[in-house]
Amino acid sequence: MISKIKRKGIILAGGTGSRLFPITKGVSKQLLPIYDKPMIYYPISTLMQANIREILIITTSQDNLSFKRLIGDGSQWGLDIQFAIQENPDGLAQSFIIGRDFIKKDHTCLILGDNLFHGFDNNNQLQNASNKKEGGTIFAYRVIDPERYGVVGFNDKKQVISIEEKPKKPLSKYAVTGLYFYDNNVLDIARDVKPSNRGELEITSINQIYLKNNLLDVQLMNQGMAWLDTGTFDSLYAASAYIQTLEKRQGIKVGCPEEIAWRKGWINESELEKLSFNYKKNSYGHYLNSLLNERLH
Repeated sequence: MISKIKRKGIILAGGTGSRLFPITKGVSKQLLPIYDKPMIYYPISTLMQANIREILIITTSQDNLSFKRLIGDGSQWGLDIQFAIQENPDGLAQSFIIGRDFIKKDHTCLILGDNLFHGFDNNNQLQNASNKKEGGTIFAYRVIDPERYGVVGFNDKKQVISIEEKPKKPLSKYAVTGLYFYDNNVLDIARDVKPSNRGELEITSINQIYLKNNLLDVQLMNQGMAWLDTGTFDSLYAASAYIQTLEKRQGIKVGCPEEIAWRKGWINESELEKLSFNYKKNSYGHYLNSLLNERLH
């Protein structure tokens, strides 16, 4: 179902990636490979699955040209991709301040450039969130170490009563993932957010305001879905291993913008064939070419 709401996407791909030094001393974390694709392909694909075609990618000044060289303007995937620079990483809520002129009067969706999602393909959670006319929608995922994240608290009736940032005593094991849908009011809310004790403009502050106004929908991701954070050496390796296992076992590609664009009708078979030719010497190109032979929509 095509969304009747105009919604633009933002991918936050800034920061120094210091937790992954020395790997990221010379390259942006979001340009590192996750098995057979650059990391940035995965959040782009998630936005595409939500029928979002206008995307702003926020990068550091030193990495901006590298992203542009890789992605261009997105037209090869039927997208309109623009870029902005984050001079200083002052918190996730800063994305809406940087992206204010891009979003204008539309609704928006923010996804973190180092977050990978899998399993949204076969349900309507993304489309429902994207079609929502008012308020915000966030996604919560059960983890073993919730104290590392923003955490959703529930009452005895399983109703959301709180969202806390990195609590010492979490009220649940459900962490807030790096995927956030908001209406246009988020621009003014983000503008008025005050720095936290950590000195950052926290996305949790935005979520708390929506929750206080009874305008926050928290969707729980089920056990058949995956949310992968790639902020450590181990999690980076685990994400690649996960993608490799899925692709090798099922003969599919996860986070493949070319395939998503083609299946949605944003590019035609001739354009897909041209894209596959660019990778004719490897399995990625062979997979794209195989789609043309299957003729499955």
